[in-house]
Parts: sequence; C-alpha cells; structure tokens
Amino acid sequence: MSVPILPQLHERLYGHVNGWYQRNADRAHAFLQGMLVASTVAVLVLPLRTGQPSVIQQLLHPHRPVAAALHTPPAATHHATRLASSNAAPAMVRKLDFSGETPSADAQRLAEWVVSNGDNGALNFVILDKRNAKVYVFAPSGHLIGASNVLLGYAAGDDTVPGIGKRPIAQVKPWERTTPAGRFRAEPGRNAVPEDVVWVDYEAAVSMHRVRLTNPAEHRAERLKSTDAKIRRISYGCINMPPEFFEQVLWPNFRRQGGIVYVLPEVKKLDQVFPALTGPSQMT
Repeated sequence: MSVPILPQLHERLYGHVNGWYQRNADRAHAFLQGMLVASTVAVLVLPLRTGQPSVIQQLLHPHRPVAAALHTPPAATHHATRLASSNAAPAMVRKLDFSGETPSADAQRLAEWVVSNGDNGALNFVILDKRNAKVYVFAPSGHLIGASNVLLGYAAGDDTVPGIGKRPIAQVKPWERTTPAGRFRAEPGRNAVPEDVVWVDYEAAVSMHRVRLTNPAEHRAERLKSTDAKIRRISYGCINMPPEFFEQVLWPNFRRQGGIVYVLPEVKKLDQVFPALTGPSQMT
C-alpha cells in the first residue's frame, strides 16, 4: 500500500516555514512594519491619479482648485514676469568720479579701465598708488567713497618674497618688506592680534588695517601726516590706514563681501602688472 506524497510534502513545507518564522520573528515583524509605513507615505505623497494633487496637498490646501495646484496659467506667468522685471534693480551706471581728488596719471588710467570694463563686477574696489602712498576707495559704479594717505612696505618692489607669510615677523629682512603689486580679490577677516582686517594677499600675510602705534620709535602716526610719500614707507608690507579712515570708509564697504584691490607697481611698468591695459604706459 502506497502512502500519499502531497500531504507529506505539505506538512514538511509548513514545518520548515513555521520554523524559519519562529527563528526570525523580529526581522519579519520589522519588515512588515516597514512595508506598512512605506505604503502609507506613498498614499499621502503620491497623487492618486495623474493630474490630481496628493492627499497631503489636498489637506494643506483644501480650497485650492486642482488645476491651480499643478499649473500656472500662461497669462499669470507673463504677468509675474513683467512684475518681476518692473521691480528689478536698475542697471548700474558706471562713471568714474574722483570727487575732486587729483590722482596720478597711472591711477587715473587704471581706474578708467576698471570702470569702463566693469572689471570689479558689482564689488567695491580700491586703487592703491604705491608711488604716492595713497589709497582710493570706490563704490562699484566708480564713485569715490574716500581717499587717504597710507603707510606701505619699507622696501621698494612689486613682488612678494616666497613663503614670507609663514615666517615670524622678526625674521623678515628690511629689503623683503615689500607691498606686492597686482589685482587682488580682497576678503574681510581677523588677524592674530586679533583685529578686523581686509586681507589683500592672505598667503603673504598682506592686509589693510588700522595703523598700530606699538613701537613709538617708528613714529607711524606722524608719518601718516607727512606730505612726503617716502616717509610713509615703514611697514612690513601691509597697508596701514588712519583708524578713522579704516572704520568709516574701508571697513563698512568691505566687511560683508570684500572687494577688488588694484595695487599700482612702483618698479615694473603698469602694463607688465596689468597686461589687459592697452595703449602706452604713463609710467616715467
């Protein structure tokens, strides 16, 4: 007499499945919970039908028509575009204005090029005339905000000694104390004092900051008042400003997003440092 095969297979299969479930009950329960949560989220977030808002959209905006929730009528789009255009800031009118100051020929030439070409973008900018130890701070349009005598690096030169920014100040030789020439993306920051500064060349540790009177023998306050630009060459490379000029002119205009600083050369020709300039150099 033969024994039926199907009932035995069914009983054996049931035993295996039941045994697996007993051993992995926690995993199975977590899987089922995850499936339930995923299904609930899908029902709430996904639209029930194409062209219809989801359940959660209907709960958040119960009175909004379905079409309005999904589409913006063309007429409304055009109206919004016109409205945005009418509220947009007018285009910047660029015009160089030294406001009564008499710059050197090279400072005038470089400033005209910056403004006419919009090289500064929408940022405030500075023209530093090293030969005359004078700084000019401009609004993005080219209008002069302020000008002042400054103290510059003791040594004449347009380049920075490699690695000088990592050296202790006591190890910087007198002939290495240069203020580099060129175009710099200046950023506001803090130095080791600590005090507010505008970094011109962070790697070289060159910044614009208030004059420091820590060494009375240097007579820095008196030097700032001198009409002789050569007397105003005393720093280690940084641009020292009268405190009131830094606090009232430079810092308020550079503290948020910095700006562009153009440092005129004193040894090289202007076109060497700013090759984008055209025409003969005014350097003598």
